[in-house]
Amino acid sequence: MNEPTAYHRPAGHEPAAVEVHHPTSLAPAHAMPLAPMQPAAVPSVASVVLPDGRVVTGYAINPMQPEPAVAKPAVSRAAVNVALGGVGFLAVCGGLLLLTTFIAALTALITQLIILAAVIFGGWIAVQIFSASGHRGGTTVNIRKAVIKRNHFHG
Repeated sequence: MNEPTAYHRPAGHEPAAVEVHHPTSLAPAHAMPLAPMQPAAVPSVASVVLPDGRVVTGYAINPMQPEPAVAKPAVSRAAVNVALGGVGFLAVCGGLLLLTTFIAALTALITQLIILAAVIFGGWIAVQIFSASGHRGGTTVNIRKAVIKRNHFHG
């Protein structure tokens, strides 16, 4: 009975197949082929003797020098102010031009509406006048036969 006992799995619990994925390296799309190059300068080798007598040899590291800043031409503050003032002036002129155009268009619209109202009202008056001669319901005065005496009509 010294045999190790095996774990018994219940029915329907068989081990699943294990799928192992191995990483694949991807070459960058912009990688350039490496070409052997000579260094710009052969670095100097320095040896340092430590206090305990050991000698350490290695390349000397020069501190990195920052790249010189590109000199920008100086622009005077007055030139910037003049340029900004010119831009502002053009913006105001453009706004006034648009405002003037809007006022002219609004004036034309109001004028056309007044003319349209006058035409409609005049047409309504003409219909009233010409339709009154067709039906005899009111008092009609024939001016040709009337005799005017002391601001009175006598017919």
